[in-house]
Amino acid sequence: MIVVANPPRAVTGKVAGISVGGEHACIYTKSFDVYCWGDNSFGQLGIGTTLSTTAPASFVPGLDDGIDGSFPAVVGARHSCALGYGLGSSGFHMMCWGDNSSGQLGNGTTTNSMLPVGVARAANGDVIGSSVVSAGGSHTCGFSAGRAYCWGANGAGQLGNGATTSSAIPVAVGGPSFDALSAGTEHTCGTTTAGTVYCWGSNTAGQLGDGTVLSSALPVPVMGDLRFSMVTAGDRYTCGVTQGGAAYCWGANGAGQLGNGTTTGSAVPVAVSGGHFFARIATASNHACALTFEQGVYCWGANDKGQLGDGTMTASSTPTWVQGLEFFSVSVGGNSSCGVSPQGVAYCWGDNRSGQLGDGSTVNSAVPVKVADGCAGCKR
Repeated sequence: MIVVANPPRAVTGKVAGISVGGEHACIYTKSFDVYCWGDNSFGQLGIGTTLSTTAPASFVPGLDDGIDGSFPAVVGARHSCALGYGLGSSGFHMMCWGDNSSGQLGNGTTTNSMLPVGVARAANGDVIGSSVVSAGGSHTCGFSAGRAYCWGANGAGQLGNGATTSSAIPVAVGGPSFDALSAGTEHTCGTTTAGTVYCWGSNTAGQLGDGTVLSSALPVPVMGDLRFSMVTAGDRYTCGVTQGGAAYCWGANGAGQLGNGTTTGSAVPVAVSGGHFFARIATASNHACALTFEQGVYCWGANDKGQLGDGTMTASSTPTWVQGLEFFSVSVGGNSSCGVSPQGVAYCWGDNRSGQLGDGSTVNSAVPVKVADGCAGCKR
């Protein structure tokens, strides 16, 4: 991997959101442009090369037709997606780029792409045209007209269509109707309008939450009478926030990523310790971070790269506070974490081997560092 270092200049007042992948990250600005940085071995930065970068270097082209039409970007392990406008179809249309070895770009091929390519229509002609999209390890999920679709790797049944054959175009998820989806490494979860969570795919550590370790190629309900406002699938574990703001997790727990004060896994939801009330939660390889209603961030789980942001490299099986900053959004991936402040400033912490913290260096950080601005104020 070749890394091109960029001179750090703080991005202030321009960031609307951030998404973290395996070793790269993307922001979208308040003018709806997308910028990415970090590992680019598969073209996941979307800038037309495979040169990695330690700071935002160039906006991702091809996401719109001159109108600011790109919407919140999401990133998976080694690919990225964002919503564009126009692109030869009426209305919005999902675009993806990067690793496509399993068809996770959804364009009908398994060829990697260094630039955004349009996700193909489903077999019934539906166009993936919703900003509610999630990119996982080697698969991606989204919506068309309220119907859930997934595409990419399917060896564990993570596409949810009752099969285990990968698909390079969107296939319909079976089971109930969902209003949100989250793609993990080899499993996927969704929430219904009633707040019920269903999961499908690999279940080797109980990450489907149905009380078993049996994988399923169709959605199965998570055990218990909990009603969730959101769910997020990580690597062999899952977390969710109830409609009352309580956090629960289930699945693998070797690093304390369930946040319940133990390192014992669970095939059913267990409450995250601390009595905090959260608005959102995000999961990565083996750590999680959650955002409180007061704009504080707490993280728990593995911390060997400083990904908990508490100034140490000591793992924690209970939530630990990311001190000194307020955030309105948080995202985690691999062994790093990022958030955006109420002032629109992006910060990251943890693993930085590929420059994924975006501060112009490849030095890990156990505390948040500002994402640099190597794109002249993120203006075209």
